[in-house]
Amino acid sequence: MQKAFAQQKKLIAVAVAAAAFSSPVLADTANVSVYGAADLSFDVINTGTSAAGVGGTSKNNVSSNVSKLGFKGSEGLGDGLAAVWQIEQQINMDNTGGTFGTRNTFLGLKSESAGTVLLGRHDTPYKLATRALDIFGDSIADNRALMGGVTSPTTVDSAFAAFDGRQPDVIAYISPAMSGFTGAIAYVNLAEANTTAAQAKSNALSLAGMYKAGALYAGFGYEEHKLSSILGTKESAWKLGVGYDIDALGLGFVYEKTDDNTGALGANARGHNAYYLAAKYNMGMNAVKFAYGKAGQLGTTVNSGANQISLGYDHGMSKRTKLYAIYSRISNKTGSDYGFSQSTASAGTVNGVGASPSVFSFGMKHSF
Repeated sequence: MQKAFAQQKKLIAVAVAAAAFSSPVLADTANVSVYGAADLSFDVINTGTSAAGVGGTSKNNVSSNVSKLGFKGSEGLGDGLAAVWQIEQQINMDNTGGTFGTRNTFLGLKSESAGTVLLGRHDTPYKLATRALDIFGDSIADNRALMGGVTSPTTVDSAFAAFDGRQPDVIAYISPAMSGFTGAIAYVNLAEANTTAAQAKSNALSLAGMYKAGALYAGFGYEEHKLSSILGTKESAWKLGVGYDIDALGLGFVYEKTDDNTGALGANARGHNAYYLAAKYNMGMNAVKFAYGKAGQLGTTVNSGANQISLGYDHGMSKRTKLYAIYSRISNKTGSDYGFSQSTASAGTVNGVGASPSVFSFGMKHSF
């Protein structure tokens, strides 16, 4: 009996000690949220025939689109001020690899009345201004195939540095919502390591204004790049987006204009205009989607435009899980080689200048 009682006291002491050591940890993790999404699709891609007559190929991909895992939290500091943080990683569920924290990852301070200041990796204000208007965002039909400055087609780039992107080495300020209006500004170090002392650091300044009132949304963005890798050069872009919901029908439009001074005698070499039209009709948990995008000629590069048409159907199985089907086709002119969105694992799907790639994509997405 005494032996059992002594053993019981030992167990109670161990439990108390464990509680004493674990309670601070539990308190620290109470404000931590875990979130993410799993989004995979089976894509049937045809790379198209090039302007030189080289026949394309058909291939099948299993693509992890924007599958991600994130952790975020905040700590109240009093007087309406809080410390905020986030670590987010893209997970290539079809092929592992990557560095932790490749998506929006930052540390900052947030005030309900004064706004948020953050340091780290984050979407630029330019990107935030109209991202919500892309009804095929983060899929292979993402409108960034033509919009935002594309830096990695096979031959013809539409910008030296992407405008519509997520940048490292960012310091940003986002205002609180004021009567539906939100503003944002960010400074970005595009290159922190210089090859010569004569080179100034490459940097970007990005601005955005966003307005939301009921069924109406409007966003404006401006971004300028100063490029040290090409001395004395710069490029800039501005865009305007509008979205409006009419009962179950959602409509969106984005117009974008880019300029640079990288041609001979400061001529505009890659400047161009582009636009995007989108419509989405909701039927309960299901939706039918249509989008059309067009990119104009790049500076003086003849026949360097393209257009993209996309059709889609979403079947909602719950608030967090859906099945989807997408068809998209990019029609390149003889002087351009745009491919599908570089945000997916199906990038690099164009068969040279003048080819017009197409894709059928069937997938499933679950958010948590």
